[in-house]
Amino acid sequence: MKVFALLPLLFLGAVAQKPRSCGTEISHEEVIRAEDAFRANGIVEDISSTRFSADAVIKVHFHIIYQKENYKGGYIPPEQIAAQMVVLNTAFSLPVHTGLYFEYGSTTYYKNATWFNYASQGYSSQDEMKIKTRKGGKRTLNIWTVGFTGSGLLGRALFVYRPWDDGIVVLFSSFPGGSTEYYNRGQTVTHEVGHWVGLYHTFQGGCDSPGDYVSDTPAEASPAFGCPKGRDTCTAPGEESPDPIENFMDYTVDACMNQFTIGQANRTRVQLKTYRDVRTGFVLP
Repeated sequence: MKVFALLPLLFLGAVAQKPRSCGTEISHEEVIRAEDAFRANGIVEDISSTRFSADAVIKVHFHIIYQKENYKGGYIPPEQIAAQMVVLNTAFSLPVHTGLYFEYGSTTYYKNATWFNYASQGYSSQDEMKIKTRKGGKRTLNIWTVGFTGSGLLGRALFVYRPWDDGIVVLFSSFPGGSTEYYNRGQTVTHEVGHWVGLYHTFQGGCDSPGDYVSDTPAEASPAFGCPKGRDTCTAPGEESPDPIENFMDYTVDACMNQFTIGQANRTRVQLKTYRDVRTGFVLP
């Protein structure tokens, strides 16, 4: 098992900052269709005698899109990319070991102002960027960094592998040490990779069951912003637990996020085996 040192975290209470914005949105109808297909096709294996198999290794390729060869222009230095890899592997190893290890593959720099500014959902420039630069197959994680000019987005990912639109796109300044205040500890990548391995937002479906299709993440009526300790938006009988504001799949600030759950880890295992032919160790309670 590979374990990495945690970066220091500071508590943030009520703060005035721009809310997290993730472009990975899916309608209730799309969720129903996706989960119906998952139930019909999900590959479930006998885990009665094992806790972990070897970590599944996911190769990661970075595509740094910039408009000027300086930091404000999107040109991220190698040390920030290395720091992002540490943050990502820590998140998927502690406190719950998910059975995933992300291995650095490569970094390629592309000077393209159109991609940098307009590679958002619904723009043809995002499709062009991905088609022209993507590396590897469905087992490979591609990460693009852009400026998301005018969109307000921090990141976007896909739930299920599609060869023309796979991978995650994130705001360049959200990497560790970046300039986006409250969201510069690298957890935007963690959040979007969570989608890439098959996880919904913790507030998916609000207080209604089955919510995010994970049994050990408390129901949550809406996204949490800042770091609102003790927040509880679902108070019906059986739903008395506080909102999962520290979960990587909520919308809180980076310093507030610190965990996946065992249930989330187990969901990713079946999702990855089904859709990406990746086998990880099963996480037992």
